Amino acid sequence: MADDVLEESGFSTTAVAAGQLKSIVERIERLEEEKKEIADQVKEVYAEAKGNGFDVKTLRKVVGLRKKKAEEREEEEAMLDLYLHALGMVPGPAA
Repeated sequence: MADDVLEESGFSTTAVAAGQLKSIVERIERLEEEKKEIADQVKEVYAEAKGNGFDVKTLRKVVGLRKKKAEEREEEEAMLDLYLHALGMVPGPAA
């Protein structure tokens, strides 16, 4: 069944180079391992920050906000403010 699909799309199972496929898979596996190692290092930095008295939840928000453009942050903050006002969670603007 899979061979039929490959042949209908112009490929044959013999056209797939096993060596190239193996190389690609191994590269992906290596990169996944590197990604895990980096994630572990990031976790360690957050643990260090917590040990130094920083609030990790807030720190994560700051890191996330720094990834965004100023216009994007301002738009999100304006929408959040609008929603909070609509729900009565903050005092409305002075009239």
